Amino acid sequence: MNRSRTPAPARVPALVRLSFLARVRVSARASVLACSVVGAAVVALDGTVLTVAQPALQRDLHADVGQVQWTSTGYLVAVASLLVFAGRLGDRHGHRRVFAVGALGFAAASAGIALAPGIEAVIALRVLQGVCGALLQPATLGMLRTAFPPDRLANPIAVRTAVIGLAAAAGPLVGGALVSAYGWRSVFLLSVPPTLAIGLLALATRQPEAEARSRAAPGLAVLDPLGALLLAAALGLLVHGLVEAARPGGAVPGALACAGAAVAGTALARHERRAAHPLLPPELLRSVPVVAGVAALLAASAALFGALFVTTYFLQDVQRLDPLTCALRFLPLALLMVLGAPLCPPLQRRHGPRRTATAGAALLTLGALLLSRLDATAGALPVGGCAALLGAGFVTLMVTATSVVVHRAPEAHAGVAGGLQQTAMNVGPALGVATATLLLALVPDGGFVPAEGAALPALAAIAALTLPAALALPGGTRGTRPEQAPARPGRRPCVRS
Repeated sequence: MNRSRTPAPARVPALVRLSFLARVRVSARASVLACSVVGAAVVALDGTVLTVAQPALQRDLHADVGQVQWTSTGYLVAVASLLVFAGRLGDRHGHRRVFAVGALGFAAASAGIALAPGIEAVIALRVLQGVCGALLQPATLGMLRTAFPPDRLANPIAVRTAVIGLAAAAGPLVGGALVSAYGWRSVFLLSVPPTLAIGLLALATRQPEAEARSRAAPGLAVLDPLGALLLAAALGLLVHGLVEAARPGGAVPGALACAGAAVAGTALARHERRAAHPLLPPELLRSVPVVAGVAALLAASAALFGALFVTTYFLQDVQRLDPLTCALRFLPLALLMVLGAPLCPPLQRRHGPRRTATAGAALLTLGALLLSRLDATAGALPVGGCAALLGAGFVTLMVTATSVVVHRAPEAHAGVAGGLQQTAMNVGPALGVATATLLLALVPDGGFVPAEGAALPALAAIAALTLPAALALPGGTRGTRPEQAPARPGRRPCVRS
């Protein structure tokens, strides 16, 4: 009996086409991963090297301390106020395009700062750099969400986190070497080649089909400009108030700015309830895993950066250590962030996000508690041990919470979810440093000694807030499955193979 069989020559072209499409898909994912990792690393490196360059910048441009402070504050305010709106732009117009605009703009602003004739030009260009950074940062997560299937997303996020930790740790060393050899302008030139390269690479990368589907989702045609303006005002005033409160004599202006942020936030909440297509999608804000993940990141980053701020003053002003020795005491933190990030995805697959994040929250809280008990004679071993606990806890919590936020967000709102995650990571450090500064002022004589002050115990309490947030994350190994947006009427649901 003759069986109907497809001739071999007819099957070969089909196999060739499938092989070609598979190679294209792998190539696109590799390009997206490269853009995401390099983009996030450049932003992390830029923040740490600037701190080293600021004294030389002040001397060269004959600026006062307040003007130099605004080179950081202007950037932070611009970034924090625009992150969520930038994520919405990515959802509407494609994360790849928004990322490319942000990266190329970041490169242009960095080159402009390196050539700036005065401090006013530096401040203005830093604000522009912050706007471009806001476009770039949420897209680094949005591109991953649309390029990788949910069950393979944890590994790219872990790689991204490890590179961020490495860049942040290497920043002071790289910045110190560049400033010593070539001056402060070389620090900004450092960002130009990688951001220019990844901007062009993003433009050349083929847009994933998932991103095209998310752009076609209903409701994204309206960008809600009033909601974006109110959110920008609330976040910008909040960050400015926290930064201002951390400066000597800035308590009153900081309180006024925070009060303005509360007013803008109240107006935003009323507007979002009435808007037909709100900037912050209700299905995203009603997602317990997304809200818990963002809350965990906010508390963890506040506790970590506040603790680092206090401990740096303790080591340098109380124990009289030089900056290099001080940096070596914190080396276990950086090492565990870099080495621990790749271990988080298998831990999540085996134990689930809730247990993994709770373990990270417990380590972070324990590290902050032990750090708060150090006295003036604390040596390298106890400080290094506390730094190791902080690093291990923070990286575990950061990778797990970020994976949950990105996984659980509907694909059409991946950019907004990335914007919320990045907002938490930008507002948290400002909150932690402001809290530490205010509490250090309450105990002027012993405040820098952890066991004699109130700052580190308060930061340990903030770290403990990550525990209930971690317990609200999904519990099972399948708990990071993304939430699907409701199907459009009259259409069959699209199922990804």
